[in-house]
Amino acid sequence: MEPSDPDLADFVSHLTECQSTLGMYVRSLMPGDRSAMDVVQQANAKIWEKRDDFQPGTQFRAWAMTIARYEVLNYRKQQARDARLHFSAELETILASEIKVIHDDTLDRQEALQNCLGSISPENRELLFFKYRSSETLVDFAERTNRSIGSLKVKLHRLRTSLASCIERKMVATGGSS
Repeated sequence: MEPSDPDLADFVSHLTECQSTLGMYVRSLMPGDRSAMDVVQQANAKIWEKRDDFQPGTQFRAWAMTIARYEVLNYRKQQARDARLHFSAELETILASEIKVIHDDTLDRQEALQNCLGSISPENRELLFFKYRSSETLVDFAERTNRSIGSLKVKLHRLRTSLASCIERKMVATGGSS
């Protein structure tokens, strides 16, 4: 049922009168939370949306506060879903230094890999690049190069093992982690 103009004006009057009480109520439920006023606005929107549910002659303030309380609960539920881990400054410093070490180690390993790739034959480098950069299957490569799939698998295994050993040797030689 659409309220008549006097009913709508009365509703707006009630809503306007209870704004400061509504704000204090929500802030009391969310002490120190900067989002309290956003929740008040959300509650106002919900109150307006549900204006046809309000029964004239009943306690408007109590009805509005109930809606506001549910909006606070919805906000808390959303925050719990979106919760992120919050670390102390000390832990963040430790994590940042560890990430830098990992990053530096990764860069050292990439450099070692490039050096090791430079030391293998062009034919073997082509096989590795095909395996890790191409969308074709190993069967396609075997057919194109007139080699058996089994021999290519063995060759790839030996190349990976050889590259891993080469990288580790270079890391040890440069003082990197192994």
